[in-house]
Amino acid sequence: MPNDNATLLIIDDDDEVRASLAAYLEDSGFRVLQAGTGVQGLALFDTERPDLVICDLRMPQMDGLELIRTLGERQSDLPVVVVSGAGVMSDAVEALRLGAADYLIKPLEDLAVLEHSVRRSLDRYRLRIENQHYRSELEASNRDLQASLNLLQEDQDAGRQVQLNMLPETPWHADGYRFEHKIIPSLYLSGDFVDYFRVDERRIAFYLADVSGHGASSAFVTVLLKFMTTRLLYESRRHGTLPEFKPSEVLSHINRGLINCNLGKHVTMLGGVIDLQRHCLHYSIGGHLPMPVLMEQGGARYLQGRGLPVGLFKDAVYEDHEIVLPEAFSLTLLSDGILDLLPGDTLKDKESALPGLVAQAEGKLDGLRQVFGLDGVAEMPDDIALLVLSRNLE
Repeated sequence: MPNDNATLLIIDDDDEVRASLAAYLEDSGFRVLQAGTGVQGLALFDTERPDLVICDLRMPQMDGLELIRTLGERQSDLPVVVVSGAGVMSDAVEALRLGAADYLIKPLEDLAVLEHSVRRSLDRYRLRIENQHYRSELEASNRDLQASLNLLQEDQDAGRQVQLNMLPETPWHADGYRFEHKIIPSLYLSGDFVDYFRVDERRIAFYLADVSGHGASSAFVTVLLKFMTTRLLYESRRHGTLPEFKPSEVLSHINRGLINCNLGKHVTMLGGVIDLQRHCLHYSIGGHLPMPVLMEQGGARYLQGRGLPVGLFKDAVYEDHEIVLPEAFSLTLLSDGILDLLPGDTLKDKESALPGLVAQAEGKLDGLRQVFGLDGVAEMPDDIALLVLSRNLE
């Protein structure tokens, strides 16, 4: 509300003073109402609802202090300017305590002082109203935001429950082999994922995947990975092509699926198949770092291999590698989030340190958790996933 359009109510029992103030303020652009007593002033206030009241303190029937108190009860934020000839300090203090915006002493030698006080009081009132409006809008926005956050939390909880339900049992034993895993998400949901399952009576398949990015979008891709591998296994059984269930073909299948989905996400992963009769491991690499660490009696070493990330290149080709598994061994697969916990300034330094740390942990998940301090990890910049498979490891 511009000040010049404001309605003022002057309440003063001195007709000449009241008329003088009204004439000046009308010339200044205000609409001015007049009342000779407090009772008349209250009646005008109730019908006209002025934007500001100017009043004297010494008036018959109802003095100014009682008037200010009554006006405050009817509109707590109403600006009131006191113009009084009493000049008593206690009256001024009490008027201001009751909510008066200003206190001026008669006679006013320069009525511009009154106009300045009126405009300043109206500006303060307008700002107070605007602040109340903004505060109301902010409170409404905060309520909407909290409702959205609650909904997001519900979605996050549901997504986390889906992820937990998709993960395999840990530890899991099959034909003398032991599988166990741990995933530490940097956010509430993880873009890292592990799985292991029987292909048939003589084979077990497994993989560790690290989806690019973090949070819900990356977690969604882990659901897609689970679906694609499960669907591929089902189709292979139905069409009798299980003898060709090669890790390289699984990675190629996932590569085509991710590219066709056009999600803007890619995956680094390692997939493997264990031949339980021959105790032989076939594996394929999809741009994954660090490489798996094989620990046996002679020490710990990296497996060899290389390959392009999955879901980036339409013509990507993946190779199968084969090793004979020792009688007693552990194979540790880690996502690249673990590199943030390794000693060394460069990637080469960190990779050099990893086999020794795996050996120090004796190739066991509990040992790795202690060596890497995983139980005390907080606010990691990336997800961390560990998958350990072993046989005859004491």
